[in-house]
Amino acid sequence: MAYLIAGLILWSVAHLFKRVAPDLRTRMGNAGKGLVALGVVAGLILMVVGYRQAVFIHVWAPPAWTVHVNNLMMLGAVFLYGMSATKGRLRGAIRHPQLTAVKVWAVAHLLVNGDLASLILFGGLLGWAVLEVVVINMAEEWDRPQPGEARRDILLVIITLVLFFAMTFVHNWLGVWPFPG
Repeated sequence: MAYLIAGLILWSVAHLFKRVAPDLRTRMGNAGKGLVALGVVAGLILMVVGYRQAVFIHVWAPPAWTVHVNNLMMLGAVFLYGMSATKGRLRGAIRHPQLTAVKVWAVAHLLVNGDLASLILFGGLLGWAVLEVVVINMAEEWDRPQPGEARRDILLVIITLVLFFAMTFVHNWLGVWPFPG
């Protein structure tokens, strides 16, 4: 669990660095960007390794029906994440679409995983995403972008479905079939 926790801390610190210490980050210039990127990647690797190596410690048994809720929430999370790049009508509907997607993703995974490592990983990333939104909202104003063309939203739906099924394939490849039999 040490790698998992260290990865969560490194991920959070690297992401929050710009907001918590903006003057220091500015003084570091491009080297600061590289340091943040290295911290994010190293944190991600540590989380994956730590989660995969963690001993299974049962905390609670999720009900079978939560798998369906998880899958629906994951479809929504992929869509929300994609909203950050869309130029469609939905552009600007949510201030933090990527962080909102992370929160939905984390809650969805907390619903179906009742072991300690999952609670630490998904709960930790949920906490980070909430903190990140709070810190960003305190630091800067938001100018809502103008909505674009509706056909871009249709493209977003198509891309969402393709990515959702690609993630399903990856989960299956890793030995976790996300659909109940």
